Amino acid sequence: MESVLTLALMLLAVHWLLDYPLQGDFLSKAKQSGPLRVYHLIAHSGIQGAGVAVITGNIWLGLLEWLAHTAIDEAKVRGRTTFAQDQASHIACRAAWLVYLLLSATLLHGSSISPWWR
Repeated sequence: MESVLTLALMLLAVHWLLDYPLQGDFLSKAKQSGPLRVYHLIAHSGIQGAGVAVITGNIWLGLLEWLAHTAIDEAKVRGRTTFAQDQASHIACRAAWLVYLLLSATLLHGSSISPWWR
């Protein structure tokens, strides 16, 4: 149970770090407008995906996060979602990745979740 809680907290911490202080003012504004807006949005989302891949040790979850983060942020930029909905969606993705890891560890391997760093 401790590893599940540790992994959940690390996924949240990486999201908060990469979406707030480490995103920076430049990327935050550049993904909203400008000639390279889409590039900056994809770059920001790719950084988030890399964070998920590093924490989970699963490149496929990192790629899913990249795609999901891009779609979620694009909806926010276009005014289709509020800030609260945006953040709830990001956290829901992190929860989905955790559930996937739990189910795959339990059902496929008959063991509890074990982060790669242990």
